[in-house]
Amino acid sequence: MLLLLLTTLAVAAQPWKHGRLEVSDNGRYLRHADGTPFFWLADTAWLLPERLDRDENDYYLDRAAEAGFNVVQVQTVNAVPAVNRYGQLSMPDGFDFSRIDRPGVYGYWDHMDYLVDAAARRGVYVGMVCIWGGPVKAGKMNEDEATAYGRFLGGRYRSRPNIVWIIGGDIPGDVKTEVWHALARAIREADPDHLMTFHPRGRTLSTDWFNEAGWLDFNMFQSGHRRYGQRNGELHYPIADSTEEDNWRYVERSLAAEPLRPVIDGEPSYEAIPKGLHDPREGFWQAADVRRYAYWSVFAGAAGHTYGHNSVMQFLRPGIPAAYGATKYWYDALGDKGYRQMRHLKRLLLAFPYFERVPAQEMVIAPQGTRYERVAATRGADYALFYTYTGAPLTVDLSRIGGTEKKAWWYSPRDGQLEFIGMFRTVRATFRPPGGHHVGNDWVLVVADAEREYVSALTAQL
Repeated sequence: MLLLLLTTLAVAAQPWKHGRLEVSDNGRYLRHADGTPFFWLADTAWLLPERLDRDENDYYLDRAAEAGFNVVQVQTVNAVPAVNRYGQLSMPDGFDFSRIDRPGVYGYWDHMDYLVDAAARRGVYVGMVCIWGGPVKAGKMNEDEATAYGRFLGGRYRSRPNIVWIIGGDIPGDVKTEVWHALARAIREADPDHLMTFHPRGRTLSTDWFNEAGWLDFNMFQSGHRRYGQRNGELHYPIADSTEEDNWRYVERSLAAEPLRPVIDGEPSYEAIPKGLHDPREGFWQAADVRRYAYWSVFAGAAGHTYGHNSVMQFLRPGIPAAYGATKYWYDALGDKGYRQMRHLKRLLLAFPYFERVPAQEMVIAPQGTRYERVAATRGADYALFYTYTGAPLTVDLSRIGGTEKKAWWYSPRDGQLEFIGMFRTVRATFRPPGGHHVGNDWVLVVADAEREYVSALTAQL
């Protein structure tokens, strides 16, 4: 009886029981085939296929699922060839995969299979960055090789329910464009059923290169690790210099393009990584910063968000040199504040009617705010959410949502707790967050038609 109960619970935890992932009818969000909303909440686990063994992989996936992540983004290979924890090569015969499965050998792709299946048992999707951009830029994969590799990947994983394909990998879309098209088309030919996107270079946006590509389902941008005023590069960036932290600008730019596609910040500033990425003397991004990136982009209309931690993305462990100033081993970083706090964003958004939600900056009367003082707003027909990063008083227009009488609450992005504020009949109202006005005192103001029970459902999830 206990075994039957555990099996039933395991099956119930699988999100693909609602059908495969697809784009919503309005072109803004992701959903399952039966209409169930899918809010993308990813953890960045770039070197998971290479640096962890099976037991470590299971431990990591358990912690990620417990923290509320429903996607892990991995570098399927980060070099040509890549080498995993077991000393196995990803491409022992180059791009000839006809003899890739060898009797008696637990090969690179056997371990990748294990990773994918282990994630599936926990209800987690694997966002597979097929190959990192660096080797491709260096000429390590041409169009013909990309076609062979894409056919191999698509054929091997098309029957897995928990795959999302990610083309590119920290590279501008106008570098080796023909190779990326060849890879994507080959995967799509072998596997027409899984979603596909493109992970671009820092401070760039896939929309600017691939929005009309037949293989692209949703867009992705990398807002990157720079702080305001850190340009560091000669690329043509789609948002102005000195707005580097304003990741909501990428969302607005993408949602203004045609055809309309969902968009996600696939790589914002990581928790515990240096500001500007390379120099620890510049200081490190903290939990409050990663919360800000998440709420800013999602309230601007993003279909979800990808979190990252410096130590986790590289799976820093004893005996491995630290990159980017990391000081904590990956298994210790899983308890860091930002890592544990991302779940509260997903829980908040899924408590309200999902597909009708739109950006709502017109509801913010004062302060409109720039940089850290920006108040981000989103709403549905009879509810609205306002995010403040600094806890400054805010005045909002309540007439934009339905209901003669509204209820209001403070929602904490730190622990998901709610605090009732009161009832309102006025057209506009001013709210003062708890804790005073200072950077990092972030709150979400929740306002809803008093007759609706959205917040009761939200409270029930605690």
